[in-house]
Amino acid sequence: MRHIMVMNAKGGCGKSTLATNIASYFANEDAIVALADYDPQRSSLDWLERRPENRAEIHGVEGFRGGLRRVPRNADFVIIDAPARSHGTELTNLVKHAETIVVPVLPSTIDMQATTRFVDELKAVGKVERKQAKIAMVANRVRDNTLIFDDLDEYLTKMRVPYVAALREAQNYVRAYTRGLGIFELPEYLAWPDWEEWEPLTAWLRSVRSQP
Repeated sequence: MRHIMVMNAKGGCGKSTLATNIASYFANEDAIVALADYDPQRSSLDWLERRPENRAEIHGVEGFRGGLRRVPRNADFVIIDAPARSHGTELTNLVKHAETIVVPVLPSTIDMQATTRFVDELKAVGKVERKQAKIAMVANRVRDNTLIFDDLDEYLTKMRVPYVAALREAQNYVRAYTRGLGIFELPEYLAWPDWEEWEPLTAWLRSVRSQP
């Protein structure tokens, strides 16, 4: 059973968007997938409640109530949507559940500063220090040819953590979320640019580089 956690202490960086799309990606690869929402706001579970019955099944888990106790034993992947503002003991306890950690970062000075502090704290967690959990960074909701994206791109390139993908700000994510779908479940004519942007991230998640 593989555990992939999406986390950043900074709120509003798109954790639920990444978590739901990663879950739907693996579900459409015929994997048995559980989506565990540790955030009491329930953004991932709200998405799952909208999911059409004819789409690949994803098992919802209220992580904020009982942790991972209700994850199906035969699950291939558990995608964990971590809460914002996780620090200290809470952060350490969350990381215990993950072998792979994806950190989304928005193109803003505030987000970059907050992420620097968060990643420093994350790298000091014992499981990460022992290389029993792998981390990757994702630039999220970016707009090409803007100065702030250039700043974010340079910032992430200089981080001593793999920088694996840059995902554009697009209405497709809103369309998909409101219908309980992932970006890969939208029509090709509409979503092919987003599919191309996701390819480096999904390739990393499938690779041994993303696993301890």
